[in-house]
Amino acid sequence: MFALLQTLRSVRHCATLTTMSKEVSELSVPVPSGEIRGRVWGPDHGRPVLCLHGWADNCGTFNTLIPLLPKECRYVALDLAGHGLSSHRPAGVSYSFPAYVADVRRVVDALQLKKFSIIGHSMGADIAGMFSALYPEMVDALVLLDAYGFLPTDSTEISKVMRQGMDEMLQFEKKTEEKKRVYTYEKAVERLLAANPTLSEQSVHILLERGLVQAEGAGFVFSRDLRVNFKNIACISLEQVLEMQSRIQASVLVVLADKGFGTTFPESNQQKLTSLLQGYRERNHTVVTAPGDHHIHLSNPEVVAPLVSDFLQTKVLSQRLPA
Repeated sequence: MFALLQTLRSVRHCATLTTMSKEVSELSVPVPSGEIRGRVWGPDHGRPVLCLHGWADNCGTFNTLIPLLPKECRYVALDLAGHGLSSHRPAGVSYSFPAYVADVRRVVDALQLKKFSIIGHSMGADIAGMFSALYPEMVDALVLLDAYGFLPTDSTEISKVMRQGMDEMLQFEKKTEEKKRVYTYEKAVERLLAANPTLSEQSVHILLERGLVQAEGAGFVFSRDLRVNFKNIACISLEQVLEMQSRIQASVLVVLADKGFGTTFPESNQQKLTSLLQGYRERNHTVVTAPGDHHIHLSNPEVVAPLVSDFLQTKVLSQRLPA
């Protein structure tokens, strides 16, 4: 049932895997905008776990964590649209959480997954939260890494944020086509370190494996679509977020970093985050704080791995498979 390679072969070009080694494979799933790429770890018959990276990252963000997690699972880590080696959205199409959720649904349908777990970091965790609310029957366990599963916008700010996102897109479209800036590999490392000062240099090298592509001639360009930087126009209020949160049926583990994402929010937003965490606790979900920064799972996976492993073992691997 969960033999991904056998499933993939039977889908007739819906998805393909190119074997890289016995335990790690490259994934490609055709979607209307091109393809969603990624990597797969673990045995053919492992319990499926979908892994979704954060904004401007790629599936390499899980390279150091997955080897420390239960070997009985089959980890499918995606490059979200516009990131890593996946296709960019067509001209005139915005990047939004609902669109990412639709891509995730396309991938799991291509892989014929009926029930699976999700590990999400940052933006990937927010996509995972929305997916779990919209398709609660498909997700048995949800791990949110330094994220809250949703990102509410103050109801008085929604119109402003939506307009900003639309204006950014429209202004981008008016520009004549610009070539992406070309970097030497060393300069690309400096650029990513400057943009993400909490990343270790080792983590930067890992992310650049899929974050750079060869430019025409010499040098490299970043592979991600510049439009992922624009404001998300599909905003939702705290009231809407709490209603969606209530629809999640999966067991949830929230792992927050003590120097992570939550510390960057202004005081006015802290109450929203507190409400989200209270919602998880009231439903007997687990919320823990670990020492580290926003990329704790990549830079210090040994801190996160025991928490995630115990959770998967208890909530997924110890449970009987459906008939």
